[in-house]
Amino acid sequence: MKRSLPVFGLLIVLFATTLFGQEMQYPLDVLEVDEKTAYVADRNLPGVWKITAGKPEIYFQGSKKFRTPLNAIRCLALDEKGQLLAGDSSTREIYRFDDQGKPVPLTDGGIGIPMAMAVAKSGDIYVADLELHRIWKVPSAGGKPEEVAVLPAPRGMTIDSTGKLWIVSHGPNHVLKLNPADGKVETVVEGMPFQFGHDIVLKDDKTAFVVDGYAKTVWKIVEGEKPVEFAKGEPFKNPVGLSLAEQGLLVADPHKKTIYRVSDEGEISVYAPAE
Repeated sequence: MKRSLPVFGLLIVLFATTLFGQEMQYPLDVLEVDEKTAYVADRNLPGVWKITAGKPEIYFQGSKKFRTPLNAIRCLALDEKGQLLAGDSSTREIYRFDDQGKPVPLTDGGIGIPMAMAVAKSGDIYVADLELHRIWKVPSAGGKPEEVAVLPAPRGMTIDSTGKLWIVSHGPNHVLKLNPADGKVETVVEGMPFQFGHDIVLKDDKTAFVVDGYAKTVWKIVEGEKPVEFAKGEPFKNPVGLSLAEQGLLVADPHKKTIYRVSDEGEISVYAPAE
């Protein structure tokens, strides 16, 4: 005989869903929009959180079914108009969120594993593809991706004021600089000093930061010099996502289900969830 859930038990389930459903599960990337607002790509939600004043709320929740939009979200960016972009490996796609918060596909599944995006002043969207070892260019309006370069295992990427792409590679040299206009590649960080470099941001055109998950470290890089440890150790457990912020940097740590702030002095504090 089928037994129904007691009313008290049902209330507990509903309470738990309400309480714990608003907890980040596996935040892979973070993107600050302004001093009070940030977005977080959560691989296990799956979907996107919007954080306001340190408190997460679901902005978009995808399906647990594979091959559905943002089932395996990896990265976030803003386009030239300030609209949110998301890269998803389950559908091999880049999405732009419309004014109603709906993700609209841009490439018809032309990407492998999009690990990072960078947007040029023209609106072109550059994508670092970990699976196919490519840097792609996607037109702002969408369309077939164009191959820009073949690079070993690109993970993080950002763009400087001259339009050059700074890329974290898991090849023989850990940080590269790519001119998408002619495909020329320069080495910024020679050799392999990082244990497992993920994301990269530029505070200005001479100072970069790279987050290193296995080393529990944010590295500071001045071009022409060796990387130095900027923030390291506890409370980091496996930091992977990185964003510039109005105050310092934001770091996503999926093993801690937390977004941290790193101050300009390298001090680590909790950004979200707010206590």
